[in-house]
Amino acid sequence: MKIVLLGYMASGKSAVGKVLAAKLNLKFIDLDDFISAREQLSITQIFETKGEIYFRKKEGDYLQELLNLNESSVISLGGGTPCYGKNMEFIKNTATSFYIKASINTIFERLKNETSQRPLVAAIGTENLREYIAKHLFERAPYYESADHTVLSDDKKLDQIVDEILLLF
Repeated sequence: MKIVLLGYMASGKSAVGKVLAAKLNLKFIDLDDFISAREQLSITQIFETKGEIYFRKKEGDYLQELLNLNESSVISLGGGTPCYGKNMEFIKNTATSFYIKASINTIFERLKNETSQRPLVAAIGTENLREYIAKHLFERAPYYESADHTVLSDDKKLDQIVDEILLLF
């Protein structure tokens, strides 16, 4: 059994994933952390030294590796993971996927104080951030919405989101 959590950055995928995995007594894997450990570089360093194309290729390779493991787990993806290569197709064939959907305002409020840790938004600046999120969400929505289930996360506590996932699963 594989459960994959997808959605935009700062939508709560990792936080939800940790609680969900604990409740189901499964291993939790954050794909970005897995990539960092394997590459021995932070995601920001990979983007800076090897570029986004390299990162997206490795991201797809590591995602396939995790989904092919004969071990049940909850996997939290990076915001862009479903949108590249055949990643979404592979997810659909090997796992149950949940789109953790947060509004533009919720994402903006969460991201505005942590842009330095997010390579894709680090150079944007707070004044352009809301528009950037809106544009990105619009582009990525078709991928996110193809998940098996959608769970709204705005104004909900972690346990509420996890309970909703458990009901759908």
